[in-house]
Amino acid sequence: MTQAPATPKNGRRRHDREIIALAVPAFGALVAEPLFVMVDSAVVGHLGTPQLAGLGIAAALLMTAVSIFVFLAYATTAAVARRVGAGDLPAAIRQGMDGIWLALLLGAAVVALAMPTAPWLVDAFGASDTAAPYAITYLRISILGIPAMLVVLAATGVLRGLQDTRTPLYVAIAGFTANAVLNVTLVYGAGLGIAGSAWGTVIAQAGMAAAYLVVVIRGARKHGASLRPDAAGIRASARAGVPLLIRTLSLRAVLMIATAVAARLGDVDIAAHQIILSLWSLTAFALDAIAIAGQAIIGRYLGADDEKGAREACRRMVEWGIGCGVVLGVLIVLARPLFIPLFTSDPSVKDTLLPALLVVAVSQPIAGVVFVLDGVLMGAGDGRYLAWAMLVTLAVFAPVALLVPSLGGGLTALWWAMTLMMAVRLITLWLRTRSGRWIVTGATR
Repeated sequence: MTQAPATPKNGRRRHDREIIALAVPAFGALVAEPLFVMVDSAVVGHLGTPQLAGLGIAAALLMTAVSIFVFLAYATTAAVARRVGAGDLPAAIRQGMDGIWLALLLGAAVVALAMPTAPWLVDAFGASDTAAPYAITYLRISILGIPAMLVVLAATGVLRGLQDTRTPLYVAIAGFTANAVLNVTLVYGAGLGIAGSAWGTVIAQAGMAAAYLVVVIRGARKHGASLRPDAAGIRASARAGVPLLIRTLSLRAVLMIATAVAARLGDVDIAAHQIILSLWSLTAFALDAIAIAGQAIIGRYLGADDEKGAREACRRMVEWGIGCGVVLGVLIVLARPLFIPLFTSDPSVKDTLLPALLVVAVSQPIAGVVFVLDGVLMGAGDGRYLAWAMLVTLAVFAPVALLVPSLGGGLTALWWAMTLMMAVRLITLWLRTRSGRWIVTGATR
């Protein structure tokens, strides 16, 4: 019996199966962090608008402190996937262990730097006198959970590179559930207020990190990979992550500028901005689930010297990104009467929130392509270009956003500036992908 010849339709189905198998479980793990913030926002929001405004500022700072090191997940995913494609599994896991040790070192450094500077950081954001004490309280407690958060990033990258996105899903579900229960219990049951919300998140993150370490250590022992820290390996992981660190710092600068502008517009605007940003992060991570699949798939194809497979997978993932972006935009519009009351009962916040939320809905198809192409280039190890592209985007966005208050614009104008930022990212990423310069095959780039 002869085998049926390959066709474009069969190729699309094969890529669809790969994308679904990796992206669906990855979605649950990716949304864990914004879901943590959304739960905190929902619980704290009913304590009052100043508390929610304080949470908005502290959460932006906390997410910045953690997210600048997202290369621990993304660079590790690409490097491990390449080794998997080349058939060198022990080396793949060893590289992942170097990333975990690097995460612990970076986490300790961040805690040491951020703890004493928490009041200054909150003040730099222009927090009001009513919101600042809540922001400082939440930030100082949550900083203690940063090492665990970074370990989660690195260990997740190892598993994704091994084409395993199911384990991160299970850990994320357990962590989200624990965080929700702890938040309600500590904030209202124990009467700890915003401090209880912060402690709930710290405890949940520590539990997630412990679960990941158990899984990765078992895998390392099974394949004979050393668990001991290797100075050369840790330095190599750090060097590989520098371009992605620059890229992520630029992206976080965009989000920090947006939050700082919203804070200067007033407590109502920053409270509404926090709700929108929580939802925007959730949709972004949902779209990034396809990008995570792209990192693992592209890295594996390139490691196996399959240039054609990498190109076809990239093309199909872009199509998925567009479709998912349209669906998410429609869902935001249709579901807004359901989720807005979950976060606030303040009529002023609701009125400010609604038009800006519609801007977010319109921008979702653009975001879908941006996150997919970002993931494709990460999977290819094209970190240098991603760094330069994001610096260009920041240079365009910053002056536009900073002009919003002086020109009398409100929160809706600020989110139009955010849409401009996404459009610039789309152009830079599309140009690189079309050029083909991102395609470099082999076990290492």
